[in-house]
Amino acid sequence: MSERDDADRLKALEAKIDALKTPADVKDHSEEHYSQAQLAWRMVIELVAGLGIGFGIGYGLDTAFGTMPIFLVLFIFFGLAAGVLTMMRSAKEVQRKQLEAAKEEGDTRG
Repeated sequence: MSERDDADRLKALEAKIDALKTPADVKDHSEEHYSQAQLAWRMVIELVAGLGIGFGIGYGLDTAFGTMPIFLVLFIFFGLAAGVLTMMRSAKEVQRKQLEAAKEEGDTRG
């Protein structure tokens, strides 16, 4: 009978351990922080890429036409505008995902 008691106690202990384990779908705080840092770097890269592409196109056109600062300045501003628009789209996408997650979380809690 002691073996049966030990087996029951072991099963009860395993059930308690399983109940205390955190679910796999719960995000750790460090994962959330990593996600925010990744988003920030993505936005910085989008802005710098827009500026770089605008600079490249403007410099190329100025070199081709022999008009040094005109197209360079113009396309740097176009690149800045494109980078900011891309950043805004990314921010809206993240905001939409957060709202959807909040709605789903509200549905499961309510």
